[in-house]
Amino acid sequence: MNFVVRRFSFYFIAIMVAITFNFVIPRLMPGDPVDALFAAAQGRMPLETLQAYKEMLGFVDGPMWVQYLKYIKSIFTWDLGPTIMLYPLPVTELLAVKVPWTIGLAGMSTVISVMIGLLIGTYASYNRGGFTDRFMPGFWAFVGAMPQPVTALFIFFILALTWKWFPLSYGANPDLEPGWTWDYITSVLHHAVLPIICMILGGIGSWIFNMRNAMINVLGEDYITMAKAKGLSNRRIMTHYAARNALLPVVTAVSMQVGFVMAGAIFIETVFNYPGVGLLLFKALGARDYPTMQACFLLIVVFVLVFNFIADLLYLWLDPRLRN
Repeated sequence: MNFVVRRFSFYFIAIMVAITFNFVIPRLMPGDPVDALFAAAQGRMPLETLQAYKEMLGFVDGPMWVQYLKYIKSIFTWDLGPTIMLYPLPVTELLAVKVPWTIGLAGMSTVISVMIGLLIGTYASYNRGGFTDRFMPGFWAFVGAMPQPVTALFIFFILALTWKWFPLSYGANPDLEPGWTWDYITSVLHHAVLPIICMILGGIGSWIFNMRNAMINVLGEDYITMAKAKGLSNRRIMTHYAARNALLPVVTAVSMQVGFVMAGAIFIETVFNYPGVGLLLFKALGARDYPTMQACFLLIVVFVLVFNFIADLLYLWLDPRLRN
């Protein structure tokens, strides 16, 4: 229990630091971001709206600590104000629409790439010197080393633009009514294939290397030698003895990858015009939509920290030594 409390306290402090940076960065920019928005509106923004933006972003009269407390209050009350691009739509409602699309991409691509990578890494390490061990790590390292935008554009050009196997944009067919119907679900899956492929190609290599190296370290332990001496099958030794213990260093990498996939989705979603947080952040940057930008940045940081905390809980379950 003490371990959980310590880790929760650490991540809570980390989230507060992220919120603080989110508060400070706009104030490091030359001039007032809210005044820049007012100037960009060319007189179409009422003075009342300008004042509301100032209060929402913490640019209010008074000392810096007063502004900071007001900003903290807006975060914890989930009152992020209206978005600039789709004024007066609240940022929270906009994120509620966009987040599920990105979570779907990040979740499905992470699960598939982790499963494939762990299986290949486990098999390659247990059969060192074989074809899988010699060819697979190098091949997937080469594929993963390619920048994601390049991979996405290449796949987009071949599979969507030239061969027309998949749609060019959107998260689903815009002519269909959203709902839990077979036509709409299959349309969503069809539109998600190319973005998911791009994310998988960029992630498999790291999982193969992580699992392979962790397995090689574990296979040298005495209890593996004892299991072989007992006459246990190679499959049982590989899955029940070696792989379980080799998962410990991989768990943290998996949790961190989910958050990083959320951040990396900016490029993928922009190429495929996919309606997630990444595309929203890209558009917000172009429109200088500070409320939406800050909300997206904060959301990505929170995802990274939350999944790291989940990794710590999994560590506690996998490694009994931490329970003492």
